[in-house]
Amino acid sequence: MTDINFRPPHRPSDRSGVAVLSDVHGVLPALEAVLAEPDVRAAGRIVLTGDLLAGPLPRETLAALRSLGERAVWVRGNADRELTDDPAGRGEDGPADPVSAWAAGQLTPEERDFLRSLPTSVTLEVAGLGPVLFCHATPRDDEEMVLVDSRPERWAEVLAELPDTVRTVVCGHTHMPYVRLTHGRLVVNPGSVGMPYGRAGAHWALLGPGGGAVTLRHTPFDYDAACARIARDSGFPSAADWADTYVRARVSAEEALAAFGPGDGRAAG
Repeated sequence: MTDINFRPPHRPSDRSGVAVLSDVHGVLPALEAVLAEPDVRAAGRIVLTGDLLAGPLPRETLAALRSLGERAVWVRGNADRELTDDPAGRGEDGPADPVSAWAAGQLTPEERDFLRSLPTSVTLEVAGLGPVLFCHATPRDDEEMVLVDSRPERWAEVLAELPDTVRTVVCGHTHMPYVRLTHGRLVVNPGSVGMPYGRAGAHWALLGPGGGAVTLRHTPFDYDAACARIARDSGFPSAADWADTYVRARVSAEEALAAFGPGDGRAAG
């Protein structure tokens, strides 16, 4: 997996912290609500940890993210990769889910090339935390499963190849926020901006400012208006139902943990 080490010169704006947004999934109203947050507007860097466009408003979401300019630090997720594997949205393991297949067909060749060019992990120097590795699922794989209650042996396995200097890892993929200390490293999952499990609203994280604190954040917005907007503006045939399920977080965290749990190898442990 690709790892980019990025240590920009210290600037005054860096003291305002690093905002982490993951799993936007083409839900533009949720993204706009987070980007309007004062701490996000003030952040020196906004790290986007993957699965950004596979949803009902992919091109509009990409335009909003690109407008962040040099503040944005991009990481590619498995859903982003699958959008580039085939114009019909088929990944390595077969057909994608319907919204991903539809979203893949909306992107231009230039937009698919942009996604394809993104790194799978990025390491940033964050004040108070030192080198922080940002990835989508785990440092070694973009769809590997680790959860807040994964076994210590599982965490040891997925973190084994990290340099000793990296003591903080930020990942996404499972759409549920948590902070866990394991094997001397802090692991942060900001949750999902666009497809949260367990609680409606956009979930994200703030690293810093100053002392390197890690704060899980939650931004509510007008869910009725967001669902209506997605149903109106998206060409995805099932956009209204999709928005009702995911914008309103109809899937509980408990249901998600039960569904994802076998993927971390716990049954074999």
